[in-house]
Amino acid sequence: MSKAYNFDWQIEVSARLLKGDYFDRWDEENGTLEQNCLFRVDSYGFYIYWQSEGRDGQVIELSQVSDIRPGKAPTDTKIASDLMANSLVYGRGNIDERTVTICSGIDFVQISHTNITGVDQATAKAWIEGLRKITHNHKANNICPTTILRKHWMKLSFMLNVNKKIPVRSISKTFASGKTEKRIFEILKELGLPSGKNDEIDPTDFTFEKFCDLYHKICPRTDISALFDELSGGKDYITTKQFVDWLNETQRDPRLNEILFPHYDTNSALRIIDRYELRANYRDRGHLSCDGLTRYLMSDENAPVFLDRLEVYHDMDQPLCHYLINSSHNTYLQGRQFGGRSSVEMYRQVLLAGCRCIELDCWDGKNDTEPIITHGKAMCSDINFKEVVFAIRDTAFVTSDYPVILSFENHCSKPQQFKLAKYCEEILGDYLLTKPLESHPLEPGVPLPSPNGLKRKILIKNKRLKPDVEKRHLELFLKGLDTEANYDNDLDSAANVEGEDGPAAFVDTVKLREEDDEAHPELNVDSNDDVNRRTLLGQLGIKFKEKTNLSREEEEALMNRYQYKGATTNIHPLLSSRVNYAQPIKFSGFAKAEERNIHYHMSSFSENVALQHLRQNPIEFVNYNKRQMSRIYPKGGRVDSSNYMPQIFWNAGCQMVSLNFQTPDLPMQLNLGKFEYNGNCG
Repeated sequence: MSKAYNFDWQIEVSARLLKGDYFDRWDEENGTLEQNCLFRVDSYGFYIYWQSEGRDGQVIELSQVSDIRPGKAPTDTKIASDLMANSLVYGRGNIDERTVTICSGIDFVQISHTNITGVDQATAKAWIEGLRKITHNHKANNICPTTILRKHWMKLSFMLNVNKKIPVRSISKTFASGKTEKRIFEILKELGLPSGKNDEIDPTDFTFEKFCDLYHKICPRTDISALFDELSGGKDYITTKQFVDWLNETQRDPRLNEILFPHYDTNSALRIIDRYELRANYRDRGHLSCDGLTRYLMSDENAPVFLDRLEVYHDMDQPLCHYLINSSHNTYLQGRQFGGRSSVEMYRQVLLAGCRCIELDCWDGKNDTEPIITHGKAMCSDINFKEVVFAIRDTAFVTSDYPVILSFENHCSKPQQFKLAKYCEEILGDYLLTKPLESHPLEPGVPLPSPNGLKRKILIKNKRLKPDVEKRHLELFLKGLDTEANYDNDLDSAANVEGEDGPAAFVDTVKLREEDDEAHPELNVDSNDDVNRRTLLGQLGIKFKEKTNLSREEEEALMNRYQYKGATTNIHPLLSSRVNYAQPIKFSGFAKAEERNIHYHMSSFSENVALQHLRQNPIEFVNYNKRQMSRIYPKGGRVDSSNYMPQIFWNAGCQMVSLNFQTPDLPMQLNLGKFEYNGNCG
């Protein structure tokens, strides 16, 4: 852009982290212990790096760090014993208090845990607080190519061998893609550096300038050279006028507003030349060399994204339905939709990534003890609901202060629903929005509150009883008279639930796939029960096998028996009373929704049903989304947890376009990129 923009992407690293502290690093999975490692962070906040005597240097890229947690003592007795032995020399306090766990990975599933134990509790606390301040720096993911080159150079400078030198082999690995080692060795020799395969380079000799020279020789920017030759007409410079013409006619996006993004002129071109042209005689004449043009094109000023929009730039005081909301489908799953593994860690990772709507499929636990979360009846493993709520409490507002919506798919009995409500109240505390804001009562025609008005609040999305029914049942419950005899005869009927036209019904497979409008379908068999699985597969003529994952044959057989079972309409009054601005109802048509004009009502649609609405009633769907929220979820046939393209639903104003975060496919990458804007606030 013609106006200069200072891209301030760095977060200050504390002096203590720059100087470093000694830690013992240990890993129970492979039984390793590396003692007396000097851990440090570089001034840019790119890496955590360390080295111990007699070992090679190692790094963790901070852009891949998702969480910094207080650690726990190892269960491995040998590692624990060795840690305690070293503690006798310099440690103070128990291992738990002195341990930090660094969680990192390139996706949301494969997470590595680096455990480090320091000299005392104060050291661990200082590193937890210091690292938390510099993680989740989404701006650092958009640094310019020149800064990325510096980042690569720094990594090589930190990963020293036992002799505190840079192995030539490490450099050849950095540039291995498409280039032979021989060519890399030749260029190193041309630059006056050691060039043998087993040679090593003193870090003081391998300057950033030398690294850049190496890069440009190995990966020449022939595209920029060709552009320069075209602009200069064969000369070794381009004039200010030539530069201005090219900036306006080729480089500038003609769709930009001319007032907000004015055309380049001589002054703006000279500013660029003064900044990126290193030759003084060229600068004085207003000329730009090929090297100067390259530096400009590889700078922040030529970023492919609007860097100023990486901060919160939207008006966040509009009704909640005026915003797209980063949303997850079946958040607990790490893999496939059938026979997949559920994990509490997925909730942490998804929330830390900025997701603001997560899904909790709640079922009664075995022997009616504790409620669990699982892909019910799909033979997935289960996790404890209470543990998930603790994870939500710890990570909901680390990345963003804007509200989080807990999308309940509630299949629990009423006693277990009481536990759902109590755990949310007790664990989430003041985070949980238990009643509507005075400024936004739950009345027809009243808009939803804004994201700013709901900062650091957690909303429960669950079916709700009709107001008069809820009041009566809640009074009975509080008096201890909540027995079936004291409730209405139609207690199990959907007639008691707001927005429900009748009882939930079972429908056939074809109808389910075409018309389902609940959060997602379920299989009508008991979850995680090998006996039931053996029986079901036996009925289908398939031999039962003791394994976690389903074969394609099993999946196809189960899909053919796919039966829909909706969430319960027998709602506990306490849980019902905790629902406010995200009340799911059965969709009765756009005309009915407009007539009701109830902004806090919302409906969910499978991707197929939503597409059908977009084809048949596009204007009505958009108007619906202007007033109230909608949630889109993947069709039931996506057993591999693949994703659909979310853009078409965003274009229609659908707020919660939920995706499978465990699958890093193109739709998921688009989602991550979309929500990186506006401060990654979700």
